[in-house]
Amino acid sequence: MKDDANAIGGLAHQDTAHDSAIKHVTGRADYTDDLAAPSNLAHAYLGLSQCAHGRITGMDFADTLASPGVLGVLTADDIPGVNDVSPNGKNDDPIFADGLVQFWGQPIFAVIAETRDQARRAAHNARIDYDPLPHALDPIAARDAGMGYVTDPLTLRRGDAPTAMARAPRRIEGRFVIGGQDHFYLEGQIAMALPGEDEDVVVNVSTQHPSEVQHMVAHVLKVPSHSVVVNVRRMGGGFGGKETQMNLFACVAALAAKRWNRAVKIRPDRDDDMIATGKRHDFVVDYAVGFDDDGRIRAVEGDWYARCGFSADLSGPVTDRALFHADNAYFYPDVRVSSHPMKTNTVSNTAFRGFGGPQGVIVAERMIEEIAYALGLDPLEVRRRNLYENGQLTPYHQEVNDQILPRILDELEASSDYKARRQAVLDWNAEGGVIRKGIALTPVKFGISFTATWFNQAGALVHIYSDGSVMLNHGGTEMGQGLNTKVAQVVAEAFQCDIKRIKITRTTTEKVPNTSATAASSGTDLNGMAALDAAEQIKARLVEFVAERWQVPPDAVTFVPGHIRAGDHQIPFTEVIKAAYMARIHLSAAGFYKTPKIHWDRATGKGRPFYYYAYGAAVSEVTVDTLTGEYVIDRADVLHDVGRSLNPAIDKGQVEGAFVQGTGWLTTEELWWDAGGRLRTHAPSTYKVPLASDRPRIFNVKLTDWSEAAERTIKRSKAVGEPPFMLGISVFEAINMAVASVADYREPARLDAPATPERVLMAIERLRG
Repeated sequence: MKDDANAIGGLAHQDTAHDSAIKHVTGRADYTDDLAAPSNLAHAYLGLSQCAHGRITGMDFADTLASPGVLGVLTADDIPGVNDVSPNGKNDDPIFADGLVQFWGQPIFAVIAETRDQARRAAHNARIDYDPLPHALDPIAARDAGMGYVTDPLTLRRGDAPTAMARAPRRIEGRFVIGGQDHFYLEGQIAMALPGEDEDVVVNVSTQHPSEVQHMVAHVLKVPSHSVVVNVRRMGGGFGGKETQMNLFACVAALAAKRWNRAVKIRPDRDDDMIATGKRHDFVVDYAVGFDDDGRIRAVEGDWYARCGFSADLSGPVTDRALFHADNAYFYPDVRVSSHPMKTNTVSNTAFRGFGGPQGVIVAERMIEEIAYALGLDPLEVRRRNLYENGQLTPYHQEVNDQILPRILDELEASSDYKARRQAVLDWNAEGGVIRKGIALTPVKFGISFTATWFNQAGALVHIYSDGSVMLNHGGTEMGQGLNTKVAQVVAEAFQCDIKRIKITRTTTEKVPNTSATAASSGTDLNGMAALDAAEQIKARLVEFVAERWQVPPDAVTFVPGHIRAGDHQIPFTEVIKAAYMARIHLSAAGFYKTPKIHWDRATGKGRPFYYYAYGAAVSEVTVDTLTGEYVIDRADVLHDVGRSLNPAIDKGQVEGAFVQGTGWLTTEELWWDAGGRLRTHAPSTYKVPLASDRPRIFNVKLTDWSEAAERTIKRSKAVGEPPFMLGISVFEAINMAVASVADYREPARLDAPATPERVLMAIERLRG
């Protein structure tokens, strides 16, 4: 391989193709289910509860064990370690229900058979008897039934909200029901475990958190972590659904593999996957906002009641983050917001892109909308009047000091021709008629970092081989978002070599230990910095070697495209590496990074949980049919801040995808349980994700080309995974405007989310009286 000094590709801040893009579109990308199967591979399938809440009074596996190909059945009694995969140490999330089922679809047992079809069919031959108990499905019903919390609630306070509320010239209060969302990853949950000698087991799995899977499998098998190896090449989507929910499947596969000393794979049907795994948390939010005649907020109070499910999972940090973003982009002089993580007889909800943040942001936008309608103002004007100014404190007492939203709003308002288009919408609606229109411009301010401070760390491993090729490994996982490509760009720029020289290997606990989940939009921030640290260590050794070998001062040694320059000498990169190897220079390094400056005291509700903020804004215009409640998105304009982008092409794709997924959450994706506690929206036939035809007819997406992270992030870039998800709120707000037009905007539509055509139609009928 030869680097052309004039054609170095894949350096940071360049449009560089995703390293697996061609493999994705040609079907050559290997996922867990594509791995070569051992000749003795067996298959596992879960048996799920058919009761929302009840005591197990009997389990009869006679017909199951007599079924063709069945090797055996695993239950709670067959677990050598602890029957628990809770990610928080609460010991409340059993692999298999043990005497008590707490939601419809809870795993009770697993069947192991020669083929997947045999295991699946045999699982349905088991007979489980229940003594039903009362159940509560939604957070308000759970509250009224005294179900209690799955984890500790949180209250954020600054100032004296009750007093300020009483003194405010105007006050609005309301209730907002915010639906959940299924992750609907293209690749479902899957794991394949291979037993090794002694206590060893290797687990190939589709997970965002290899180190947690390693810990859980060790915990369940009652072995040290060093006996468990977890491998992840890539995922076919995750969105948070593979941060903790994969633990169950990995542990079942590992249990069976060690029990029968055979490789075992588990892959549920889409229906069972959706029934047995957690979703985005849905909330019922009671809010109150006090404001003055100019639309400036004086006080805010709110209570976020979350449907958490039967166990805590990640509900604590998710509901915390909802409160962290209850202000979105707006300063609340006096504020009190509280979380209520309710226990319900449903599957335990979990991480999802935004991690509670969207459910906080949308309430802030609802309050802005309410104020605007009460005063007869353009909601954008109310938004501008309440934007944070640098130096002001959030409800969790972090100072905002990198506010760039005024410029973003100015640029987007101008580029989208918002004022003229809004007037055109008003004029159109004034004519009456069946078809109504709406337009809205909404901003986002999103905090970047894990709120659990210890997760803000990462490791990486970089080798340079004697031929000058580079192997890169880090603790992050690739789920289609381009993480591997961006981290490779960082290393390519450090060495000034073509990215084609760098091999990105699978994520494995054998190479980088104790990694954090690829979540919280921090994958590139953390792993990019860790990889850069490793590269800089190797570079320092090379600089010392080159300076001595070519007799120049160390400060005369520089890395240039395809070469290393030593004074007047310019030596090809490969020649330097070969010479360094012959001189016994260590060409490998383990890098490490921990995010500085962050701290959080949950007991006092104060700290700096976020390293920095990412910003953005979107304008969306919709058309609504008032006879059917159906609507289309006519146009969406997005301007989003990613700092100094590492890869504009990938970042733009992330913004586009996040916007569409956020729109889906608020418009088409509806979760519905029947009275018995059974999830009825459990397949593509009953759960509607956005289609290509649902995208905005005109979709203009632009990244800020002037922004640069104020903090020392990786190459001054900013996270892009989660923040743009909330820009889909502009579609929801535009629909609200179109609906409110049927009553001449005398009151807001107050749509609950998702704004399905049925809900839109009912709101129209209510407003018409």
